[in-house]
Amino acid sequence: MFGYVLPDKPELKIKEFEAFRAYYCGVCKAMGRSFGLFSRLTLNYDSVFLGLFLASVHKEKPELAREGCIANPIKRKWVIKGSPSVNFAADINVLLTYYKLKDNWQDERSYAALAASAAINPGYKRAAGRNTEADKKIAAAVQRLALLEKEKCDSLDRAAEPFADMMKQLLVLGYRGEDKNIGRILEWTGYNLGKWIYTIDAFDDIDKDVKTGSYNPLLLQYRYAGEGIGLFKDRISEEIRAGLLQALRQTTESVELLNPDNKGILDNILYNGLFKKTEEILCKDCTRQKRRCQENEKSVRSAGN
Repeated sequence: MFGYVLPDKPELKIKEFEAFRAYYCGVCKAMGRSFGLFSRLTLNYDSVFLGLFLASVHKEKPELAREGCIANPIKRKWVIKGSPSVNFAADINVLLTYYKLKDNWQDERSYAALAASAAINPGYKRAAGRNTEADKKIAAAVQRLALLEKEKCDSLDRAAEPFADMMKQLLVLGYRGEDKNIGRILEWTGYNLGKWIYTIDAFDDIDKDVKTGSYNPLLLQYRYAGEGIGLFKDRISEEIRAGLLQALRQTTESVELLNPDNKGILDNILYNGLFKKTEEILCKDCTRQKRRCQENEKSVRSAGN
């Protein structure tokens, strides 16, 4: 995962922000207990969402404690403790980080990634030992992605499939209940969220991938011909935006069927945070999308007045 699934913090109520931060700190501390201090540096918002979402689906009532942190030992914060979903998310964060670092070494020959993967390897082994099936699913997805990259796959849908399928499998593996309907809903939720993550990451990486010559299905599918990055993004942004919003629509409609706890926080992330992130990434270098964002902002301000 890549850290795109985050809340729109200014729109959270104070108690919702405190609860979200408690889950963030809970995943962080769970990683520290299991894998050591270094692992906590790899924590990202996607894993926090995974823990929060699964805990909400299970309607967990975990323990809350006020604790200090190595980053700020004086100020004590609320921390989620004793949550199986948070512990699962901590393990998945380590597994995904390990495979991401390996991929960076193989693709870019990044010695920093090689050193980091060696440092996190003991933690990876512990996480893999506790989550054998999850480790297999992630490894299989990484292998499928590598094959698609090797063949220079020029279809975004095909390139996104392994990651979307992996997210589907991880949500199901994190579900401890026996309701098959919930399992099917989680599959569809994970698949569409995974497709959104892969697509937004591919669009976000266009500039970097052009410079480094790295694989990006968008450059191949839309026949990038050396024009300016902004012009290229202008050319493809409307179609990409439609696909991203469709994936978000499918995700939110699925979550509505689950009736989870922490609904205010989840709604903020899924309806506000992900939409805001979509607009932010699409608007970064694309003049047409910048105009769209400015128009949206003006309409919102007008409505507020």
